[in-house]
Amino acid sequence: MLDLFDKIEDATKKIKKQFASVPKTGIILGTGLGGLAEQIEVEATIDYRDIPHFPTSTATSHKGRLVCGQLAGVPVVAMEGRFHQYEGYPLKQITLPVRVFKALGAERLVVSNACGGLNPYYSAGDIMVIEDQINLMGDNPLIGINDDRLGPRFPDMCEAYDPWWVDRTMEIGRQENLPVHKGVFVAVTGPNLETRAEYRFLRMIGADVVGMSTVPETIVAVHCGLKVVGLSVITDMCLPDALKPANVEEIIATANAASPKLITLVRRIVAEAGQTRVA
Repeated sequence: MLDLFDKIEDATKKIKKQFASVPKTGIILGTGLGGLAEQIEVEATIDYRDIPHFPTSTATSHKGRLVCGQLAGVPVVAMEGRFHQYEGYPLKQITLPVRVFKALGAERLVVSNACGGLNPYYSAGDIMVIEDQINLMGDNPLIGINDDRLGPRFPDMCEAYDPWWVDRTMEIGRQENLPVHKGVFVAVTGPNLETRAEYRFLRMIGADVVGMSTVPETIVAVHCGLKVVGLSVITDMCLPDALKPANVEEIIATANAASPKLITLVRRIVAEAGQTRVA
């Protein structure tokens, strides 16, 4: 049986056969946020099923392909659809693409998601820059024997999201007149939405938004030495005293409507990172 290092090499070799450039940034696009992929000057599009050891995305609105090309004049690779624990995949497999980004030469990861808002000062359609995270998924992609070729046994998470880019992204939001917040993302397994009591608990422990992704990818990105920028699109408000039943179609529609804001932020981040600073 192949170990993780060998799986990374297999996937990387497959992608390099179709995309010769060295990507500066890897991008993960969450629910309803695939519109950013349309901004990429495409050099190669590879279905996940054609990449060795990649899972198949089954989540609603996720196309399930890797888009390789230029964004704002900078080489990138973007996942148009991600994988989730609730789909039944182990976290090591879910996070394999992040390690492949690193093996391809990427220096940073821009990860986006659709999430529920817990902070009453937020509104549906707003974007939150993630400055910290809470892992309530009951698992960790680094559990097991550590391969020192991939990263340290005990990676430090005190700055999981690059502080320089957190501040810079907030400044970009102000320059673009976008409603951008800064806060804490908490990850749960799903696929069910939370109860009123659970929302109260999540808010009480310091979370501003809640979702079912991003945390495993960020842990692995830190482990393998990628700098991380995290962006959450708030698709619905999860205020326990004013809670309404969730409507998946409305959530996806809100994410789609917010996509232009996300595109503006990510284009600026990718352009500035590619031209001015390795971060």
